[in-house]
Amino acid sequence: MQTSADLKNLLARIDRRGYPAYKDARGAYQFPGYVLSIDHVQGDPFAAPSKLSIHVSGKTAGFPRALYETRCRRLALQDELTRQFGRRAAQFSFQAKGSGQSGLISVSRCGPEVLERTACRLDPERGDVLLRLEVGFPANGRTINARELEKILFDFLPRCVQSALLYRNLDAGRLQAVAGLAEDQNYIRRMLPELGLCAFVADGSILPRESGVSARPMKGAVAFQSPPELAVTLDLPNRGKITGMGIPKGITLIVGGGYHGKSTLLKALELGVYDHIAGDGREYVITDPTAVKIRAEDGRSIRRTDISMFINDLPNGKDTAAFVTEDASGSTSQAANVVESMEAGASLLLMDEDTSATNFMIRDELMQRVIHRDMEPITPFLDRIRELYDGYGISTILVAGSSGAYFHIADHIIQMDRYVPKDITDFAKREAAAFPAGDAPLPPAGKPNFDRRPRAGAAFRSGERVKLKTLGRDGVSLNRETIDLRYVEQLADSEQTAALGYCLLYAQRHLLDGRRNLRQVVEELEALISAQGLAALCESRSSVAFLARPRRQEIFACFNRYRELNL
Repeated sequence: MQTSADLKNLLARIDRRGYPAYKDARGAYQFPGYVLSIDHVQGDPFAAPSKLSIHVSGKTAGFPRALYETRCRRLALQDELTRQFGRRAAQFSFQAKGSGQSGLISVSRCGPEVLERTACRLDPERGDVLLRLEVGFPANGRTINARELEKILFDFLPRCVQSALLYRNLDAGRLQAVAGLAEDQNYIRRMLPELGLCAFVADGSILPRESGVSARPMKGAVAFQSPPELAVTLDLPNRGKITGMGIPKGITLIVGGGYHGKSTLLKALELGVYDHIAGDGREYVITDPTAVKIRAEDGRSIRRTDISMFINDLPNGKDTAAFVTEDASGSTSQAANVVESMEAGASLLLMDEDTSATNFMIRDELMQRVIHRDMEPITPFLDRIRELYDGYGISTILVAGSSGAYFHIADHIIQMDRYVPKDITDFAKREAAAFPAGDAPLPPAGKPNFDRRPRAGAAFRSGERVKLKTLGRDGVSLNRETIDLRYVEQLADSEQTAALGYCLLYAQRHLLDGRRNLRQVVEELEALISAQGLAALCESRSSVAFLARPRRQEIFACFNRYRELNL
């Protein structure tokens, strides 16, 4: 391994040369207390920044084993170190001058959710810390300005390492609080099934956000307070006793007037599948980790999905047991979303009337009289919701503001009144008794067929170069095919979207052989990530992308929306 002095000498030699000479700097260099690796050098100052990594041995980093001995604590510590390093790096970013990206120093930008990322990885055995970052190598025009890069590598980065990656220089109490919060959140999540719950919302939680484009809690918002009928008290390992609303398994209806907090509660539950940082207001909003938000998705691609549980006998004779379309309607897309969520292992569905297809959700009494059941190919979700729970153990939480059709079938009904939840189950059931329940119950549907066996596309089989591009949280582009993920609403970070693209690319190259079904493909991807980390998805281990781990439910969603999936 080369030394930092070797790097300094190299920079002196290439100063004022053409920008490509920076590529000579690739390699690993021993600095006092850590190793700096220059993994990838950008082609010019206007290109994507260079990729670097910092390796600190467990002995030097000095983090007590108690802070990372369990997975939840380790992820929380990795997340905190990424945030600490990012805040410190932001103070130095662009202080080194030049053209284009010159002087940029950046790491992953973390939102309120705690995610497993390639940005920081802590070895569970030795306690070694690996942190990845991007740096814009300085230039004047396209001429190397090595003196400015020397500032970054020999002044700015060592100060960031000292203040953000060494235990002795960090606030021990804060780190312990971060680990304790993660452990408490994990404890609640493990307790949900034991208590017969699918979600928990702690008293005092702040659910509204600052704005539609901000993840910060709203100032002056009404703090959440559980109705007495649904109150649950838990004794957490670190915080101690905490009380909040437990949402039981089964069918739960959330109702209320407009702007009273129905969708706000549902949105918090959607993101409750992730741990959250302290101060977010939703730290103790904990949802079944397999929960999936279901909505209508006009225009999406559907690839040989068995939607016969909900749609049959189409006038055009299309086979709904292996339904294919490039332009799904609201009802067919929502039916596919439900069935695909079953395939992905969901045990909780989250729905909002506002983003659902009306004809998929209900058929009112008058419509049933005018258009008889045998003339309607769509079996409404209302007629299958009980079967999903009784037959498959899949609960549903549904927000409804205009239709009372689900009052008859719901196990629990919560009214949001000025952001305050009230249990109105008994009252709503009494009122519903005065209204007919509609058609007689249907016999159970057959279990959907999940044995879809994808094969790699021709470009992947031939070994052609494949271009992967991330489109923020909206989707990914594989060659010229865009996978639209705008309505996969539980994606919390664009780095998760990037990881989905790499999952699809890796699967095409290594797993899609026509022998494995989609469940087996996703299971193998998850096993790979768990064993080797997200970096294992990248073909070039020396230039790992910034990735965040998606859930298996989002991996399924990405595959299911890939129009070129060869089934």
